[in-house]
Amino acid sequence: MPTILSISGSPSPTSRTARLLRGLDSRLTAQGHQVIPLDVRTLPAEALLHADFGHPEIVRATELVARADGVVIGTPVYKAAYSGLLKSLLDLLPQFALEGKTVLPLATGGSTAHVLAIDYGLRPVLASMGPAHITPGWFVLDKHIEVGKDGGVVVDPTTREALERLVDQFSAALSGPYSAGVVAA
Repeated sequence: MPTILSISGSPSPTSRTARLLRGLDSRLTAQGHQVIPLDVRTLPAEALLHADFGHPEIVRATELVARADGVVIGTPVYKAAYSGLLKSLLDLLPQFALEGKTVLPLATGGSTAHVLAIDYGLRPVLASMGPAHITPGWFVLDKHIEVGKDGGVVVDPTTREALERLVDQFSAALSGPYSAGVVAA
């Protein structure tokens, strides 16, 4: 059973990004994966901002990345880029922290003007960290994510279908030729 680390790079405690990820975590769990959620905002700000590599919570986050077979990374888009909070965590991880892993990048934002933030901002940073495979990512408009009365997330049906396909591709990639760091020809 592959282990997936689901990282939310949103600084907001009422984050649509985090809620969207937790909904996708449920789908991955139903497919037989062990999913561990990590909200970067819960890590100590001082440790992140002062690059305290030895802080116990930073060490724990680094160990979670190391143990994961796959990583889902979700971020809100600010100023046409992934969040500074996510950047702070990525900067503290070892250079090849994603080596041999399958990665699914996701982003949320208020305008389609930021749809390329995944491919031009996030994907190059993730690629530099050595993953075996980065699956196609997805940008979700904030207006397509609604918070239900129970605190759960309701996603626009067309967006939900696209996300489910991507999550299923990511899940399949964890069991496919990329799962052991071997790239298919």
